[in-house]
Amino acid sequence: MPESILIVDDEQDVLDLLAYHLQRAGFKVLTARDGSVALQKARDHMPVLVVLDLMLPEVEGTEVCKRLRADPKTAHIPILMLTAKAEEVDRVLGLELGADDYVTKPFSPREVVLRVKSILRRAQGEAEPAEVLKFGDIVVDSAKHEVTVKNKPVELTATEFKLLATLMERRGRVQSRDRLLNDVWGYEGDVDTRTVDTHVRRLREKLDKAADCIETIRGVGYRFTEMT
Repeated sequence: MPESILIVDDEQDVLDLLAYHLQRAGFKVLTARDGSVALQKARDHMPVLVVLDLMLPEVEGTEVCKRLRADPKTAHIPILMLTAKAEEVDRVLGLELGADDYVTKPFSPREVVLRVKSILRRAQGEAEPAEVLKFGDIVVDSAKHEVTVKNKPVELTATEFKLLATLMERRGRVQSRDRLLNDVWGYEGDVDTRTVDTHVRRLREKLDKAADCIETIRGVGYRFTEMT
C-alpha cells in the first residue's frame, strides 16, 4: 500500500498541484482545506507526513502544528510547512512548535516532493549513526528511535533526533550550519541556515540542563562536547 500524505491548504489549486506531483511520486494523497478538518483526518488516517499551510481558516496552521505535536497519537508525524516569504515570524514559530521543515510560496512542486522524501528518510531512520550513543546523561538509541536524559524519555521529532545523533556521533568536532543542512536535512546550496539554529534551540529546550553539551561556535556552527 502506498504511504499517505495529508496536504492542508485553503487554496484548491495548490491542493490539486501538490496532489498531482505527490501521487506521481508514488504517494496516496489526503487533502483538507481548513485546520479542524486537517486535525481530524490526521487522527483518523495517520499519514506518514503532513504538508501544512500556515494561513488557514478556522484553525491556523501554527495551531494545527501545536495540536498535532501535543497529541501522543500524532506527535511523531513529520510536518512540512508552506509559508509566504513575508511570514518569517510565523515560519520561525512553526519550527519552534515542532515542524520539521518549510517551503516558501511560490514553490516548485519538485522541491516539495524532494523535501517530503528527505524528511521521510530521516523519519524512517535511514543512514543512522551507531546504534546506541551515550554521553553524560544523554542516551540515543537508534534502533528504538529513543532518547533519554537521566533515564527519562525525551520526545523528539525525526529531525531533532537525527540532529542530536549527528552531533553526538561527531563529538568534539565543529559542525558548520551548511554541513548540518547537508547531512541532517539533505540540502545543498542556498538554504536558510536559520533552520539549523531554530532546531538547535528547540533541541536544547527539550534536553534541559543536559543541553550544555551542545556548544555554539560563533559564526560557524555547533559542537557536541562531553561536558554535562
